[in-house]
Amino acid sequence: MKLFSKFVTKYPKSILTFWLALLLVMTYFAIQLPQKLEGDGFSVMDDHAQVTEELSETFDLPKQTIFILFEQKTNDEIHNLLNTLEEQVSTISKITSPIGIDSLNKDGYSYAILAFDHTVDDYPKVVADIRTVIDNQEGISITGAPVITQDINVASQKDLASAEAIGLPIAIIVLLLAFGTIVSALLPIIIGVISVVGALGILALLGDSLNLSIFILNITPMLGLALSIDFALLFINRYREERHHSSIIESAQITIQTAGRSILFSALCVIIGLGAMSIIEVEIFQNIALGGTIAVSLAVLAGVTLLPSLLVLIGDRLNKGRILKVKPVATRWQKFAGFVMKFPVSIVIISLLILLIGMIPLKDMELNIPSADSLPTKYESRATYDQLQETFGVGEEAVVYLLADREEGWDDEAGLNKILEIQQKLQEDPLVNDVTSIFTIAKIDTLEMWDMTKQSPEHAATLQTIQESFIKENQMYMMVYLDAEGSSSEAQDWVREWKDMDLGVNFALGGQPKFNQEIFDEISNKILIAIGIILVSTFFILMVAFKSLLIPLKAILMNIIGLGSAFGLLVFIFQYGNLGMEQSTLSLIIPVLVFCLVFGLSMDYEVFLISRIQEEYLKGSDNTKATIDGLVSTSKIITSAALIMIVLTGAFAFTDVLPVKQIGVGIAIAVAIDATIIRLMLVPSLMKLFGDWNWWLPFRKSKPQRKLND
Repeated sequence: MKLFSKFVTKYPKSILTFWLALLLVMTYFAIQLPQKLEGDGFSVMDDHAQVTEELSETFDLPKQTIFILFEQKTNDEIHNLLNTLEEQVSTISKITSPIGIDSLNKDGYSYAILAFDHTVDDYPKVVADIRTVIDNQEGISITGAPVITQDINVASQKDLASAEAIGLPIAIIVLLLAFGTIVSALLPIIIGVISVVGALGILALLGDSLNLSIFILNITPMLGLALSIDFALLFINRYREERHHSSIIESAQITIQTAGRSILFSALCVIIGLGAMSIIEVEIFQNIALGGTIAVSLAVLAGVTLLPSLLVLIGDRLNKGRILKVKPVATRWQKFAGFVMKFPVSIVIISLLILLIGMIPLKDMELNIPSADSLPTKYESRATYDQLQETFGVGEEAVVYLLADREEGWDDEAGLNKILEIQQKLQEDPLVNDVTSIFTIAKIDTLEMWDMTKQSPEHAATLQTIQESFIKENQMYMMVYLDAEGSSSEAQDWVREWKDMDLGVNFALGGQPKFNQEIFDEISNKILIAIGIILVSTFFILMVAFKSLLIPLKAILMNIIGLGSAFGLLVFIFQYGNLGMEQSTLSLIIPVLVFCLVFGLSMDYEVFLISRIQEEYLKGSDNTKATIDGLVSTSKIITSAALIMIVLTGAFAFTDVLPVKQIGVGIAIAVAIDATIIRLMLVPSLMKLFGDWNWWLPFRKSKPQRKLND
């Protein structure tokens, strides 16, 4: 780091010019990112996706549908609107009108279904075109996956602006309280903005070749801004300490070598968490891992190059614009540290008891895949979807598509008999309500009846049409209706059982139950591997950083307990409907995202605190004095950094998109627990209890070189 620090302080103007040029270029691309986002990221390249694609391409089944809900509209009004849609929206492949269909009319409501095939790829334009035709007519509204996705995209952009409007002013206040001067307070914000704009610009460039989830528009800035400001806050604080007894250049170099080293280790822990998350082959995790890694990388790069360059160029003007006189708080923290050192056992017991109480609600945790309920009811697509569910029971009955392949085809006697066998086996299943196949549509029960009916000239053409609808060359499909909701665990269990059934032919399943089963199984099958990667990698990084066996073990164990308590509080807030939150299940992504993100984020404070304790220990202080001095010198700044992280992520509690709201609140709670109970109470208490054993490393060739104090 010495050579690197000399390079940075030697060429500050060149480094500043590079970052300003990067900011200008990336701003141009960043503003294009929202238009390149599509879908919620919940997709797995498995049977469901393949079956959906095949049914759309081969059998002309709709790949996407949009529902139009009519309230108190006459048949003429419905007919005229649908005709106008057919004329003006060329991408619609089929319209199912409610006129003359009793099941699509009830209690003054009617709904039509607009179908779209596999050739449509620009659904935002489709939704915009339909809304232009409807033109906010009273009593007419639309919903469906493409509409909900579009509304989430719009809501995400509003949420980002709202969260920044809430979080940034408070962050500036915290920075002013920490530093007292305008220049010092604004530098971390500048670093954060540059890092986030750079990350969004790079994502926009990648958006031409990758499918990017709409959720990265919130999560990437949330993570990038919070970490950038945290890193800059810790860096500036250390620089100001060094400036008391060193020149500007020397202070910047020492800060890069000390705080910069800590920032690098902290960022590495976060990136490992993100990388581990990416092994779960669900698009949203891989998107967030990509966006987060880019944001964190830019945050640390700006923190160790741009920030010290600015400090060198600004010089002592860093303390200009003082509006607050920052009072020393060392005495207060000295007393607190002394208290912790005096009662370590009691503090450990009380802290663990608090964390374990927080974990109690975990027993009630329920997870779901977010859909329309991601939006508040003020959005038309959510309100319309709820009305369709309430009035017509849309979504209450799970539909599974069975797509089978037979080399010899299906139109011979053996093939038709195999269809009957599969149909009968399905009908015998207690969870199956109904099956739609060529035989049920034709209302024929046996192969003999099929052959006899086919001999009749007036019925032969009808049977041929039915057969062509369900059979294309070697492929055949049928629809299975389950006595369970599409999102239910019963439906998922059913497809798990049936996907391994021996039906005598190759087949695959599709539909919402299959989609949900694949998402849940992909996460459950990979989450332990991801956690293992995070734990093992973090252990070795901390072991190398601190040359200790116990410090990484303690850090990992405390993080797990802290996160368990944070998840319990999330259940308490959202599932129980407390603190003004609407009662809702947790999004399936929350445990994975919060664990992978916060495990790395919380290591920031561990690294910063233990690094200072280690510095004091190696200078010659005994373990207790080193712990007190490290706690006193870092507590204020770690508390400020954590408060900024809490504010910037917790601000998303006031936004509209439920999964983003839950992620923001989850990270804020986890960081709050880590920065208070764990970092201020458990860590120093355990450091006291373990004494010099904290610095023990087996097979060490030599003991830590300590410079004894005079």
